Amino acid sequence: MKRVAIALFVLFQLAAALVVAGPALAQSVPVTDLIEERAIAELGATLPAKAKLDIRMAEGMIKKGNFVQEFWIDPDSGQFIANVVTDSGVPQRVWGLAMVTLTVPVPNRRIVPDEIVRAQDVSLVEMPMQRVGSYAINEYDQLVGQQVRRMLVTGRPVPRNSVMPPRIISRGEKVKIRLTHGGLQLTAKGRALDDAHKGQELRVVNLSSNKALSTIAMAAGVVEVVQ
Repeated sequence: MKRVAIALFVLFQLAAALVVAGPALAQSVPVTDLIEERAIAELGATLPAKAKLDIRMAEGMIKKGNFVQEFWIDPDSGQFIANVVTDSGVPQRVWGLAMVTLTVPVPNRRIVPDEIVRAQDVSLVEMPMQRVGSYAINEYDQLVGQQVRRMLVTGRPVPRNSVMPPRIISRGEKVKIRLTHGGLQLTAKGRALDDAHKGQELRVVNLSSNKALSTIAMAAGVVEVVQ
């Protein structure tokens, strides 16, 4: 009986300890983290793959909370309003701006037409997505090595139509015309009637026959007849 009583006493103590301890309460976290979670959930499908969110709270807002009870956001401007529940269990209204940002390549100097963009000419800068726009280059490799068509301004996003693949043949330039048929390859001298980058179609005139041909730019000064 004594052993049974001791065992019951130990079980009672353990049960009492569990009741006192109870489940661990969630710790409050920065409100900006809570807002970021909800904003990503709301905007996730529309965000570019490498986009980031910069949460900016209005002045005087609470700093920490347990969870977001209600949330509204304008996808175009990023302005949001939310009810955040605090440790006391009371919802607090907060508002601010969830700014979507992208890291994009921009010129670090003015680059004039016909120049080739070099690695040292480009810096990666984080800026609001609204400033980047849908027609700007957002990948480093898409800018470096390209030839400039329209002047590029320091620190500004580069429109896709402001650059092009490097020109390897210029209008009026003498070129070698190649015609490949089976295992046979013929060559002739010609003159380019258009500018062209590698892989681009252009017209050339055969200097022997004085006939215009449709060709593809293959390398500097070399074209191949379109068959």
